[in-house]
Amino acid sequence: MIKILFVCHGNICRSPMAEFIFKNMVEEAGLSDRFKIASAATSSEEVWNGVGNPVYPPAREELLRHGISCAGKRAVQLKKKDYQEYDYILGMEYRNIRNINRIIGSDPESKVHMLLDYSENPRDIADPWYTGNFERTYDDISEGCEAFLAWLTANEQERLH
Repeated sequence: MIKILFVCHGNICRSPMAEFIFKNMVEEAGLSDRFKIASAATSSEEVWNGVGNPVYPPAREELLRHGISCAGKRAVQLKKKDYQEYDYILGMEYRNIRNINRIIGSDPESKVHMLLDYSENPRDIADPWYTGNFERTYDDISEGCEAFLAWLTANEQERLH
């Protein structure tokens, strides 16, 4: 089983969008049983007394426009122990990578990457909380997820079959 954790600042926009876009892609490819897919935040801003906020409504609505539900998802914060739990920890932008590394301490197994590093056009995925452009964020995340799934298909053959 391949275990993937998508990470952004608050776990209410980009990383849950990536979690559910990627879940949808692997389901369509008939590979759901070979993956554990989740998302988390580097910040505790969206988690109150141990209870995370739900996915931000415009992010949830953008997913629904594409037929993808994120019902029940609530923000959780990345923990140091997640490094041992997951094979890939994928941030949305360079600040996420910096904060992931601050939380986990070090990355000796090279598990931490930016999602769009797997695409032909590596770059940050802008935070729609600030830009307001959830459609663009959806497109960028989809590009990253498609490229990452293609990379996994080429490089993780044993675990995918």
